[in-house]
Amino acid sequence: MYASSHPLCSPTVKPVLINDTTLRDGEQAAGIAFGIEEKVAIAKFLDAIGVHELEVGIPAMGHDEAQAIRAIADLGLNAHLLGWNRAVISDIEASIHCGLRRIHISIPVSDMQIQVKFGGRWVAMLERLRDCINFARDHGLEVSVGGEDSSRADETFLIDAAQYAQEWGAFRFRFCDTVGILDPFSTHDKVKKLVDALDIPVEMHTHNDMGLATANALAGVRAGATSVNTTVNGLGERAGNAALEEVVMSLKQIYGIKAGIKTQHFLELSRFVAKSVQCPVPPWKAIVGENTFAHESGIHAHGVLKNPSTYEPFDPSEVGRQRRLVVGKHSGRHLLRQLLHDHGVDLSAENGQQVLDAVRDRSVHLKRNLTVDELLSLIPKTAIPSSC
Repeated sequence: MYASSHPLCSPTVKPVLINDTTLRDGEQAAGIAFGIEEKVAIAKFLDAIGVHELEVGIPAMGHDEAQAIRAIADLGLNAHLLGWNRAVISDIEASIHCGLRRIHISIPVSDMQIQVKFGGRWVAMLERLRDCINFARDHGLEVSVGGEDSSRADETFLIDAAQYAQEWGAFRFRFCDTVGILDPFSTHDKVKKLVDALDIPVEMHTHNDMGLATANALAGVRAGATSVNTTVNGLGERAGNAALEEVVMSLKQIYGIKAGIKTQHFLELSRFVAKSVQCPVPPWKAIVGENTFAHESGIHAHGVLKNPSTYEPFDPSEVGRQRRLVVGKHSGRHLLRQLLHDHGVDLSAENGQQVLDAVRDRSVHLKRNLTVDELLSLIPKTAIPSSC
């Protein structure tokens, strides 16, 4: 029996909205470029499994990007669609031309970013934001605002900027750990202050430079954020973003928050996106990696054979996977006996130990686990029943 949550870990939180940015920030990963048909197919897949919101790209890029965004906008999906914009009127005009009714405007909020992008003129940055929000709303758009480099911003200025965005009509403010430098504890503290200062929702946008994107996104949720940016497989700039499959399953299993997403299609979605970007998913990747429900070691396999909950956090079918029992260097007698029995072979204790020794030797030589055929080839001829 699988436990869905732990009462000591469950924060008091509102439902969490998933805003997937595979088609924008995911595609900004070095060497990744989706074609129009691929962007449309990924958008349709995400929508079909129930993802609430899709950040579909950057309209101001024009050409194929604009065509893809327009094509997605014309699909009539259930998911809300957003285009990503700088605080530039022409960017917003491009979003309008693509048929979008909801946009995101990104502004720098750390001293470093304001210096680079506005010559240190933070007043000019805020005036630009105000003018862009007013322009967008005058054209009937809903506006989300994101604080680029929120994690390194002065906390008072960050709150001031977010409150101005709220006052000018933004429906949400995005907290961005742009270069992935926070840990969950500092994330919680910073986001809690922001949440307490605003009446509009806070969204988490976390990067994985230190391997903490998902953890920081969850910390933000625990602090009161009610929206999370994700990407399929954690695709994204540099070390990537918080992975859709990790965030959704963590919310469900740790916090008991069900996002209403059809998680049984996660494996299929993961493989589809991996094929589109020609980047295989590492076997040890959380949730969707090939090894996530594979058991080789004797202690683990023995436990799983008796009760899957001993070494699995949830049923593999929840994410479209199946349990795999494999033999290799670390396998024990119980797993070997079970696998052989499943193929109609029951060995004596003596023959079983000989086969186990041979399995371990072969696995070390091959530097991997053995296939079923390779395992059966190690069985002494005299020990194989004629029916096999």
